[in-house]
Amino acid sequence: MSLAAPGQWARPDVPGTLRRHWPLLPLAATVLFLLAPLPAGDATASGKVGPADAASLLLVLVCAVQALRGRVRALTPLGVLVLGAPAVGLAVATATAGDPYAALPGFVRYLQVFVLVPAAVVLLVHDAREFRIAAGCFVALALVQGAVGVVQYATRTGASYQGEDIRAVGTFGPGDVMGMATVVAYGLVVATAAALAPGLPPRLRRLAGGCALLLVVPLVLSFSRGAWIATLGAALLVMALAGIRRALVVLAGLAAAGVVLVGGLGVGSDMVAERLTSITQVSSAPDQSVTDRYTMWAAAESMWRERPAEGVGLKGFPAHRDGHASLGLSSGSDTAGAGQAYVRQPLLSPHNMYLLILGEQGLIGLVALAGGWAALLVAGLRRLAGAADARMRDCGLIATGLLGWQLTDFLYADIGGPSTVLTGVIIGLAAWWALTGPAVAGPLRGGPVPEGSSGR
Repeated sequence: MSLAAPGQWARPDVPGTLRRHWPLLPLAATVLFLLAPLPAGDATASGKVGPADAASLLLVLVCAVQALRGRVRALTPLGVLVLGAPAVGLAVATATAGDPYAALPGFVRYLQVFVLVPAAVVLLVHDAREFRIAAGCFVALALVQGAVGVVQYATRTGASYQGEDIRAVGTFGPGDVMGMATVVAYGLVVATAAALAPGLPPRLRRLAGGCALLLVVPLVLSFSRGAWIATLGAALLVMALAGIRRALVVLAGLAAAGVVLVGGLGVGSDMVAERLTSITQVSSAPDQSVTDRYTMWAAAESMWRERPAEGVGLKGFPAHRDGHASLGLSSGSDTAGAGQAYVRQPLLSPHNMYLLILGEQGLIGLVALAGGWAALLVAGLRRLAGAADARMRDCGLIATGLLGWQLTDFLYADIGGPSTVLTGVIIGLAAWWALTGPAVAGPLRGGPVPEGSSGR
């Protein structure tokens, strides 16, 4: 940003900004391309490469080119171990699968989400300002998708839920009912963390708090129990890390918004109450979706017991499901609405990422993947606790909150659908914060990049 006389606005140096930050364009596109609606039936189709996936491949390519030119940061030994170990576990699970050729697409997908994209984010993001650019894209995506979801509820053009087309799914469609809930939750966590960050300007914190309150509405209207639980857990984690006084203010605001929306305005009050009650109905009168989930969890555990070290192989759960599941498992789930006719979706995963890894990749894969995630969380918390520069705390709160959300959500969900690529971006942001060591905090209001903050 160019300098100006006191009392005058400085003119943004757009060409200079683009020259400095152009490698982040594929990263921003990976997030924002999820605004593009997919044709009906494409949300979960196997082998489909959506716009966001294509952008992530470009992100990896740009990272490779920049690495050859010596313009990326160097990874620490711990970073190499955490980001590289999953590739070894994936290779073992693919080679030992009953049909390695059938497991190969799974190998490519896991490599993209858990190795290549996170590594590219770590290597390309050079300072706090670039981190904030990436985090801001999540909020923008959440606000647009959330607005679409609210309109769907208000106009009864959403996905079918209890016989009414009112479930907010954004542009993801009824075939990926978790898509909108996931991206809205990401944006809500980022906005909450920014609202609590002591180093950000007050106006920016107030704006972030307003965004967080707005995003509560579409999250509620998604009727996604797993997203609710994960968001509550991540929000409480961020509030605890930010300080009790700040946490109480935000918690009071969120509670007031919930009372007004659900209690005062009656936004889905009966259905929200029924959905909340169903969370605790695990052993007494559970609905069929809960029964199916626990049946598939048991099937994944049974697969692991059959092959504890290496599992049944990537993409092996559907082929082995019927041989390990009880008769209580239904044939699939019903989806309709949001411009799509009635479709019966088969149950091809256990909806628990840890059990999916355990069943398909065994203990080798679980240690390589989940062990790395745990290491990132611990290292991120340690760095946040020792962060003396208040200007960097917003990055730590965002990274820790997003990773905490993802690890909690993995208890109720696994990868699948267009939003899966964002999992790789989140792991990359968490790894950037946890593993890169002290970094220069970029200016919050523009200005030249500090000397040494970028290798470009």
